[in-house]
Order: sequence, then structure tokens, then C-alpha cells
Amino acid sequence: MLGYIARRLLQLIPLLIMISFLSFLIIDLPPGDYLSTHIVQLQQSGGDIAEEQIARLKARYGLDRPFHQRYFLWIWRIVSQGDFGRSFQWNAPVAEVMGERLALTMVISICTMIFVWVVAVPIGVFSATRQYSVFDYVFTFFGFLGLAVPNFLLALVLMYISYAHFGVSITGLFSQEYVDAAWSLGRVINMMQRIWVPVVVVGTAGTAGIIRVMRGCLLDELRKQYVVTARAKGLTESRLLFKYPVRIAINPLISTVGWLLPGIVSGEAIVSIVLNLPTTGPILLRALQVQDMYLAASFVLLLSVLTVIGTLISDILLAYVDPRIRYERG
Repeated sequence: MLGYIARRLLQLIPLLIMISFLSFLIIDLPPGDYLSTHIVQLQQSGGDIAEEQIARLKARYGLDRPFHQRYFLWIWRIVSQGDFGRSFQWNAPVAEVMGERLALTMVISICTMIFVWVVAVPIGVFSATRQYSVFDYVFTFFGFLGLAVPNFLLALVLMYISYAHFGVSITGLFSQEYVDAAWSLGRVINMMQRIWVPVVVVGTAGTAGIIRVMRGCLLDELRKQYVVTARAKGLTESRLLFKYPVRIAINPLISTVGWLLPGIVSGEAIVSIVLNLPTTGPILLRALQVQDMYLAASFVLLLSVLTVIGTLISDILLAYVDPRIRYERG
């Protein structure tokens, strides 16, 4: 296993170089740049800007250099200084812009992941072991409902119900007095009191999906010969269920860990906008809209790196959970 991990880590080096190049290239491909968009907005609002000032701004933002120079300078600063560049729109370092929002996004996403797995896996197991029962039909109905209803629509419904019937606003991650306050125990408690709304909203679709996957995979395993043989030999139902079929049926869920890590950073952009959450999703969307090159490229690079790392973690967990999986060369 250690040899496999070492080989995979060595393979990551050229892969990450290629990912960084493609990330920067994708952001640079659309015509124009942040400065040209900014000039157009000024002209539409009745303002004007001199050619000398445009030249100074291009030199300041490095937009007067060719693509390859901007790319290598960006990568060199990331590797040598941990500097992801400067955001044009925010006029601040990219790391500073991402800062607190990235931490809050991670908290929401990790809580959502725990909620999804804790709720979905037991329900999936219960539905599979009681196929075609009333409970199975009920969970199946709510599972399809959760997959069909968009998260942002569920957020709007909850906002309406809470305000129309209880007079309480559930938008935002903090109460008004804690929005701009420094971090303290009171602010953390206030956040935990309000975090359940985005967790439930974002986790609904994920919970429904995992229930369906867990139920289907476990039903597949329960019909196999080794389960019938173990049951005939007198193995208790609970021991039989959790020793073999559940461990194998959960493999497809473990393989999706690679998708969860980038979700920690990107978050649900539309849900964040609807619920007014201070997460990274709206910033990434806005950066792409205004062509904030270094901010958007840093996000895309971070998402890609997390996907690669998540895939590696998935492979290691699969080998640990399922003894049939071996990565060493025989």
C-alpha cells in the first residue's frame, strides 16, 4: 500500500502542472479581461478614462504581458511564496479574499457531509432489508422528491414559511449583531444555531441520492450466493448484514469522496446567494462574470487539486474497507 501511495504522489506532480496550466488557460480564453469590462461599465455610466490611465492599470495588473509570462509568474509565486495573485475586483490578495469565506464554506460542507451520511446510510440499509414495505415506499417517495426539488427552491420555501408564519428570517449565517463582529464564543454559538438551515437545504439532494445508491447496491449483495450460504449456516442476521454486504455495498459511496472535497470549496453557489451565506460560491461566480483572472484561476486550480487528492483518499479507503481490493503489484 505504501508503494502504491508513493507512486500516486509522484504521478501528481506532472498532473498538477497540467491542471494549473489548463486552469489559467480556461480563465484567459474568453475575449477581453477585467480591465476592458471595467472600462465598458464606466462608459455606460457616463464616465471616461484616459489612454494613459488604461496603460498604467494594465501594467499594474500585469495585463500588458503575454499569456505565458503571466502564467509562469503566477505559478512561481504560488510555489515560492504561497501568493495566488491579487484580485482585481476586490483590490486585495486572493488569499485574503478567500480567507474567512473558505473556512465558513468548509464548516458548512463538512457538517452537510456528516448529516448526509448519518441520515442516508441507515435509511438505505433499512429500505433494502425491508424491500416493498410501507417504510420502503415512504423513503423512496421522499428520496425521489429530494432529487427532484432544486436546493434553491427548497431554500425559498423555507424562507417563506419561517418569515410568513413565525416572523423569523433564516437568511445569513449570523445574526445582525454578529455579522461584522470579531470571532468569539458567542459568534461561534450563533453560527451553530443558524447553520442547520444551509445544512438541511444543501444536504437534501445528497441524502436522497445516497439513499437510492445504498439501497440498490445492498439489494444486489443480499441476493448473492455467499449471503444465502452464510444465512444457511446460522449466522445471525445483524452480523451477516454488517460484516459482508454493507461493507461491499458502501464501496460506491466511498468512491465519491473525490467529489466531496471540491464541494467543500465551491459550495452551493445559488443556495448561498438565496440564503445570503458568506461562502466562496458567490465569490467564484462573480469572479467568472467579471473575469477576475487570478481569483477565478485560483479557485479552479484549488477545486482541481482537491478532486485529485479526494480520488487518492477514495482509493486508499476502498482498499481499507474492501479486502478484495489490492493496489500492490502481484
